[in-house]
Amino acid sequence: MQANEKINFIIENIEKVIVGKRASIELVMIALISEGHVLIEDVPGVGKTLLVSALAKSLNAIFRRIQFTPDVLPSDITGFSVYNQKSGEFEFRHGAVMGNIVLADEINRTSPKTQSSLLEAMEEGQVTVDGFTYELPKPFIVLATQNPIEYLGTYPLPEAQIDRFFLKIEIGYPSKAEESAILELYRSNEPINTLQAVASSSDIIALQALSRSIHVDAAINDYIVNIVAATRNNPLITLGASVRGSLSLFRAAQAKAMFCGRSFVIPDDVKEMIFPVLSHRIILSSEAKLSNQTPKSILHEILNRTAVPGVKR
Repeated sequence: MQANEKINFIIENIEKVIVGKRASIELVMIALISEGHVLIEDVPGVGKTLLVSALAKSLNAIFRRIQFTPDVLPSDITGFSVYNQKSGEFEFRHGAVMGNIVLADEINRTSPKTQSSLLEAMEEGQVTVDGFTYELPKPFIVLATQNPIEYLGTYPLPEAQIDRFFLKIEIGYPSKAEESAILELYRSNEPINTLQAVASSSDIIALQALSRSIHVDAAINDYIVNIVAATRNNPLITLGASVRGSLSLFRAAQAKAMFCGRSFVIPDDVKEMIFPVLSHRIILSSEAKLSNQTPKSILHEILNRTAVPGVKR
């Protein structure tokens, strides 16, 4: 089975549970293949948690769920050492982050201190407790859900943590036809309970390795750098995208090309991934907010002003 066929097979399996949200599922798969993490922000009840659960069931991987509340401690996430009186030694107890697919549910309902406990795991695939470093299993992805920040009882994520999310997506409400299909699908049972695995952890690791082998022309490199540099020199943007943002856009374009069945990246791959990869990484100025500008509208302007390269196949 070709790589893009394998990816589509996984997506179609998730669609047995999630109706009408293929674009969101595709972005989650692109992040997984790119070894990135996903921030899912939307109102309650649109299927954020269900999407992650369906992904975990489709991959036959170790699934861990962390329900973030104000009383969750960093040690609950990373793990802690316990003294064993019989052996006279300290034993490490794994935290909730020790899994392949980690659901950080309602991450903005816990304190910034607890939120920050995920930083090392998300960036380096490891946790350090009491001076000892513990590797996390591969593949490893954090899918965090959060309610919009204006909802009561939420804490804004620090910029350093937001930047570690490979991309940010919204699910949105279904159309009337899709909502009718959901009611019919869930009429007699819960489809998530009967969902079967269609891929393994080793399949995902192989797809990740293949994604990194996708050819990126020097002209595409320059295109990505020019777009990201433009976010740092725009008067409407207080904080532009970081170098991590450039790397994320690069990896996302590779995964998008592989998803489309190509062994090379074209400018359209970059264009399609700009908004989910960069929108959450830029902070607008007061003037931009007063003029009702949004990160997406400014990125649209930057995209229109940046010369598109020609690439030889």
